[in-house]
Amino acid sequence: MTSICIITGSTLGGAEYVAEHLDDCLQQKGFTTKIFHGPELNQVIEDKIWLVVTSTHEAGELPYNLQPLFEQLAETQPDLSDLRFAVVGLGNSDYDTFCFAVDRVEQNLQNLNAKCICDSLRIDVLSTEDPDADAENWLPTMLDQLKID
Repeated sequence: MTSICIITGSTLGGAEYVAEHLDDCLQQKGFTTKIFHGPELNQVIEDKIWLVVTSTHEAGELPYNLQPLFEQLAETQPDLSDLRFAVVGLGNSDYDTFCFAVDRVEQNLQNLNAKCICDSLRIDVLSTEDPDADAENWLPTMLDQLKID
């Protein structure tokens, strides 16, 4: 079965909760998963599918626990052409930087030749009552695209 590496970036814990819920959903569907809350590059570089679940911090930045990974990617510039990824973002639409971390993840990974699996999910915490359910409802979109690739 396909192995999926779940990478989280979270300031207050919301993205971690969503990631852990998606981890449970994927395991129930028979996927092999591992989850990292702010990994180092050497922990995830061999994985071929990344599911990045992140909030947006301050003025559109990645959360502090996710910044080191993306700094290492920027420094080493690895060829990620074998990597496929998807992104789930949590944010507050009251801010003009709503889910900018999603854009940063997409741009950084695509600049290193990684391939985006599907459209990213942007969850507005102001308009949802259940971010876990929103992410779970999006998950089939990602999984369907994995079958096509």
